[in-house]
Amino acid sequence: MLLWIAIIIAVLWLLGLLGSVGAGFIHLLLVVAVIVLIIHFVRGRSRV
Repeated sequence: MLLWIAIIIAVLWLLGLLGSVGAGFIHLLLVVAVIVLIIHFVRGRSRV
């Protein structure tokens, strides 16, 4: 679940980067995606 959220956020970040949305919002999305990925890998895949 967290992996899908991170992928969606990363795609939104990429679309924002291509669409020239505000720079702060783009970087905020990237930071959130990285944090979600880190949490996903730390918790492992054993939980549902």
